[in-house]
Amino acid sequence: MSVFTIAIHGGAGTILKKDMSAEREQEYLESMGDALDAGYAVLEKGGTATNAVKAACIVLEDNILFNAGRGSVFSKSGEHEMDAAIMDGGLMNAGSVAGVRNVRNPIALATEVMLNSNHVFLSGKGATDFALMQGIKLEPDEYFFSQFRYDQWKEIRDSDIYALEQTDPHMENLIKDKKFGTVGAVACDENGNVAAATSTGGMTNKKYGRIGDSPIIGAGNYANNKTCAVSCTGHGELFMLAVAAYDVSCLMEYKGYSIQQAIDHVVNEKLVQMKGQGGMIGVDAMGNPAMVFNTPGMYRGYKTSEGRNEISIYQ
Repeated sequence: MSVFTIAIHGGAGTILKKDMSAEREQEYLESMGDALDAGYAVLEKGGTATNAVKAACIVLEDNILFNAGRGSVFSKSGEHEMDAAIMDGGLMNAGSVAGVRNVRNPIALATEVMLNSNHVFLSGKGATDFALMQGIKLEPDEYFFSQFRYDQWKEIRDSDIYALEQTDPHMENLIKDKKFGTVGAVACDENGNVAAATSTGGMTNKKYGRIGDSPIIGAGNYANNKTCAVSCTGHGELFMLAVAAYDVSCLMEYKGYSIQQAIDHVVNEKLVQMKGQGGMIGVDAMGNPAMVFNTPGMYRGYKTSEGRNEISIYQ
């Protein structure tokens, strides 16, 4: 029987203690604790890694604090366009959705794609039609409304600026907290099976139907029992160009790196050379977790059957 482990993240970026109230910090810590508990409860009962990461992700999607599901940011058109992916490292099967609207839990829809569609990746209206066929819960636009996200969008909606890029120096005071909003979970169950799940609302003010790395297998999400499960959060374009999640697995499979060494290399060397900001969580098939980021903060935590646990925000 393997050590079983769950790890989660709620995004990375310019997350500084001086900018966070004690109350808000406590809300984030408690929310991450709830997500870890949900995933761990599945593993503790002998459940699969896939069900554990789905359970943890749903808790994060249901929390308005995080840019996924209910807390998703506004696109250029003032809508919520969500992406998600899940991968089972034992079966080497995956499901992804992109550009979905009104789906309460995109990770639940991605799971249905993996299990019941004969496809890996669905997008837009087709993904929503499939959600209706599978009985996935939909919500009206109001469910996804957050005053904080709306105000953030309202400030930049008449510009070509994306809220996480801060390309215009005049916007620096406005966009103090450059955050890469994504949630994710990775797990190893008692049988040594690993799985990864990632979900996001994308970039504030994104246009052209932009899709980031989160739903792309091998870029923002990947799992393989031979190596590890990985969920990423960061500037999606660069994570896609780096094929970041799969690269961690490759370093382990072909070079014999540990999970910690592999993630360290990709986050702090490869991505840094490409000017890519963000982080990753991972777990190997022996239940060893790793959480690495090259930004001032990353909402993150893990819990293992050996009694090790951690929930952190800052460097």
